Amino acid sequence: MGNTSKVRLPGADQQAEGFGRTRSDHRSEIAEDYVELIADLIDATGEARAVDLASRLGVTSATVNNTIAKLQREGLVRSEPYRSIFLTADGRALAEHCRWRHRIVYDFLRRLGVSEEVARVDAEGIEHHCSHETLAAFDRLLRERDRADSGT
Repeated sequence: MGNTSKVRLPGADQQAEGFGRTRSDHRSEIAEDYVELIADLIDATGEARAVDLASRLGVTSATVNNTIAKLQREGLVRSEPYRSIFLTADGRALAEHCRWRHRIVYDFLRRLGVSEEVARVDAEGIEHHCSHETLAAFDRLLRERDRADSGT
């Protein structure tokens, strides 16, 4: 038979806030993934090309072109026909923030004993949905553990 205990629901406003934040996080996820990857490509190879973005994101060139056009309207990238894609100052700042979040989540998962491959994949999703407060707590715990491990 089923469980007859009642579920405790948070208040409607609290629940709506949580669902609203998740929807908002989903909307910004694509832009964040693109600027982070563009920064990675530029830093690793000196350029970010649409064909490389399509390959690494597993999407079509048309999808990349549409997204890059949107990112240009948002002031995060600039692009010229037959040239690489460049980050604006705002795009670079967002990419660095995304890298910070990604590193914290990845390092936290690894410290928990999650395998490198699983931590890499999971961090890619989790990083978009953690609040700054949660990320700061993860980071603080990692730093405290590092100090304890080094004996300082």
